[in-house]
Amino acid sequence: MTTLAHDTPAGLEDHFDETIARERRIEPRDWMPDDYRATMTRQIAQHAHSEIIGMQPEGNWITRAPSLRRKAVLIAKVQDEAGHGMYVYSAAETLGADRADLTGKLIGGRQKYSSIFNYPALTYADVGVIGWLVDGAAICNQVPLCRSSYGPYGRAMVRICKEESLLQADRNGPLPGSVPGSRSRRKIRPCPAD
Repeated sequence: MTTLAHDTPAGLEDHFDETIARERRIEPRDWMPDDYRATMTRQIAQHAHSEIIGMQPEGNWITRAPSLRRKAVLIAKVQDEAGHGMYVYSAAETLGADRADLTGKLIGGRQKYSSIFNYPALTYADVGVIGWLVDGAAICNQVPLCRSSYGPYGRAMVRICKEESLLQADRNGPLPGSVPGSRSRRKIRPCPAD
């Protein structure tokens, strides 16, 4: 039986390095170094956790939104973030990670998420402004991730970025007119965007 050059440990690593150098994607069945697998698992898990935790600011305000339309916008946002989390957790699972283990680490404080979601949304207007700023920043940060060297993650990011772009107009729903009423009423409860 003959051994092909890429079947040896050095050959596998050379093939991996060449794939990355040619800006091609690593797929789940491809050989990859343990460090690459661990780094991608950690990065993808942190992103998935951030998507799930990202539901909380809007989720806390669904029952208190000032109108049915705004409740619907918040529900859509929460569903959107949950779906994004599921896409990204699925990419982590292709690396051999267990979703229940990852969420257990999140709940136990052994894995991180984006700390932007720790800021309080004390008013409904805060929800709109925080969501608007966070979503805008997320689109800027996530577009480069569409070119991730790990195929399932890159494809998940393409899908997420398309959805984020389509829904960006609706995401502004909580912000415009978030402080209704006269000028004197707005002075009592100013909009954080002012």
